[in-house]
Amino acid sequence: MSTSIFGKVEPFNMDVKVRFPWVSGFMFSQTVEYALRAVVYLADHAPSARTTEQIAESTLVPKAYLAKVIQSLCRRDVLKSKRGIGGGVSLVRTPKELTILEVVNAVEPIGRIRECPLGLKAHGVHLCPLHQRMDNALAMVEEAFEKTTLAEILAEPTKSRPLCEIPTKMEVSR
Repeated sequence: MSTSIFGKVEPFNMDVKVRFPWVSGFMFSQTVEYALRAVVYLADHAPSARTTEQIAESTLVPKAYLAKVIQSLCRRDVLKSKRGIGGGVSLVRTPKELTILEVVNAVEPIGRIRECPLGLKAHGVHLCPLHQRMDNALAMVEEAFEKTTLAEILAEPTKSRPLCEIPTKMEVSR
């Protein structure tokens, strides 16, 4: 313990594990990225079903990883799959009904800050101004994703298609 102009000060514990809702500097994980790629691809081809191989090739997602992501999305009723001839993976609802937030939350919900990420007992559930602002930013992301459907993403005029480099059915038909 040392003394400063503020009185006796405890040394900062460098072993504190900080729990923030993002990994490696990115707010969203690779799993979320892959889920969004797959669902946007399927939305662009809705209501048709696509095989895991077709989705993996078009979205540049490793097939084995994609299979696990698709399983999660099926368990959370974002996607449905059908085996056999004429089978494949498709959206449970139309692109107009499915939001980006539903896709994200199906694989890895946005981690809001509900208590001090530093584990400081004095803070508890009363966030400091910095962590409160960080949580407010996460709330804005949640709100934006909740208001954005897959149909809106695909309909937005742009020179670059969302998450994929493969031409869409709209581009092919032109």
